Amino acid sequence: MATVVSLEGKRKAPSLEPLLSLCAEDMARVDREIVARMRSPIALIPELANHLVGAGGKRMRPLLTVAAARLCGYDADDDRHVKLATCVEFIHSATLLHDDVVDVSALRRGKPTANSVWGDKASVLVGDFLFTRSFELMVDVGSLEILRILCNASSTIAEGEVLQLVTQRDISTPEATYLEVIKAKTARLFAAASEVGAMVAGCKPAERVALESFGMNLGIAFQLVDDALDYAGREAKLGKTVGDDFREGKITLPVILSFLRGRAVEREFWKRTIEKLDQQPGDLEQAQGLIERHNAVSDTFERARHYGAMARDALGLFADTPLKAAMLEAVDFAIDRAH
Repeated sequence: MATVVSLEGKRKAPSLEPLLSLCAEDMARVDREIVARMRSPIALIPELANHLVGAGGKRMRPLLTVAAARLCGYDADDDRHVKLATCVEFIHSATLLHDDVVDVSALRRGKPTANSVWGDKASVLVGDFLFTRSFELMVDVGSLEILRILCNASSTIAEGEVLQLVTQRDISTPEATYLEVIKAKTARLFAAASEVGAMVAGCKPAERVALESFGMNLGIAFQLVDDALDYAGREAKLGKTVGDDFREGKITLPVILSFLRGRAVEREFWKRTIEKLDQQPGDLEQAQGLIERHNAVSDTFERARHYGAMARDALGLFADTPLKAAMLEAVDFAIDRAH
């Protein structure tokens, strides 16, 4: 077999590091605020919360908040943008704690999930604690409009999770419904994180709309890539178990596309393994084979690139600066992190 050699040279992989570097001072303040707000006389609360919040990760959502604020010229000496970024991280962490209980997940970011260590009850209750801390932070910022946006985002996330639960194991779920799920459960918080960062900076209305669009489209792309990686990723790199979505009967785009494009016998396979959750040894490998045969992963990545392009376009009205360039590279990182 002939080997195809690229004539373009080796492309430098996009990275989140430029954005992290430019926002390093703000993110350090966010980390300190997180630690301060997790304090409680009930020892289990900071212990369990730190297990998740302190587990590492890029803190992409709060990073969007401080980046959006800086992009819109935020230069105040106060810490409102830091409090908002912390609030966003707590909302995200609370939903993760609850999700892991619902999904019976055992691994997150390469570590045992909180529910597998402390049990479901403790995880749900500490998730509730983080939600209440996020509301306190919203109030501290003192903007009813920002409070409205973040509260709306929190309720939308919950609605998205319920919709995903309702469609779970329903192999006839259309792509439009799947997109509705990921917009609600993932992209809405990306959008809110970016929008409130712009708002705290006293941005122009057009800038606020642009950054909300940037966050929404980036969030959709981010989740599409996550769902593709569940069938095509490497477990060590993902920090989670490959095939979790399959084992849980989740309806994601690779499954939807493979089912629609498959022959009758293939559709029966999906009905057995997803709808009936009757899974046998070797079924995950067969599912991965069918998904590869019908280009379902590559087409999921292609859709992610489409939404990534819209995220990039949303920043078009901002002047070219190193910060804008870093935010554009963050879009590429979100899509190319699998490679």
